[in-house]
Amino acid sequence: MTEIGRRILASGDTAVIETDPYNPGALQLSVNGVAQSHVHPSAPHKLFFEYVQRIGNIIDAYCNPGKPFTALHLGGGALTLPRYIAATRPRSQQQVIEISADLIDFVREHIPLPKNHGIRVRIGDARAVASKLPSGLQGAVDICVADVFNGSRTPAHLTSIEFYQTLRPLLKPEGLLIINTAASNAGNFLKRELATVSALFAHVTVVGVPRVLKGKSVGNIVVVASTDNSVCELLPCSMSAGPYPAATLEKAKLTAYIAGAKPITDAAPLASPELPETLFG
Repeated sequence: MTEIGRRILASGDTAVIETDPYNPGALQLSVNGVAQSHVHPSAPHKLFFEYVQRIGNIIDAYCNPGKPFTALHLGGGALTLPRYIAATRPRSQQQVIEISADLIDFVREHIPLPKNHGIRVRIGDARAVASKLPSGLQGAVDICVADVFNGSRTPAHLTSIEFYQTLRPLLKPEGLLIINTAASNAGNFLKRELATVSALFAHVTVVGVPRVLKGKSVGNIVVVASTDNSVCELLPCSMSAGPYPAATLEKAKLTAYIAGAKPITDAAPLASPELPETLFG
């Protein structure tokens, strides 16, 4: 990889943007050596990380390419999914919440956004900013993507039922909450987070690599939640688009999987398990 930019952020973290030698034109953003985002500026419809591809496929199954919608992204990084939506669904209105202003400045310097992108970035803690979004966004969001990591884990205040209670009123009745979360070999955190989301949303599905879902490996899992049962209809299309292998948990299987698991609360916080730095390597 060839480094094209490096910055020490106000937090003391080191952000680096490098070329991807195996994908001409693609760039990767890392913070403290942990890969955060992978983008292809001249072809933003190309998604690389496995979990990002799954999210992209779910978005495609939910809304046909070309049809604009309203999206909220918690966690910015190099703005991979906002760029994807802007490219595949022009005129979409997108809000991004990112805690690090200088990270966004660094990304924009080396990976500029295209013209007429429709992406507004709000700086601050994801939960704090989401709780103060304009009233016009209440009940207006088609898709909310929660992909917030501090290093290689999600902070505890962004996994609780109180956090998700902040997000639910923002969604349309048929809107989707899509969560990139982490699963460890023990599997306890994933079960508890799924119990948390299931306490607020009637329809929850999970997509990921079979070994990770079975607790035999560590990795990312994509959770999709909605108050509308049409979420289950998205799975066949999104699954058939890959990447492979893939497995799901839904309905009776999900109920059995989370049996006995208690929702996470602010009173008893729980951060996600830490993913190995080599996971995206």
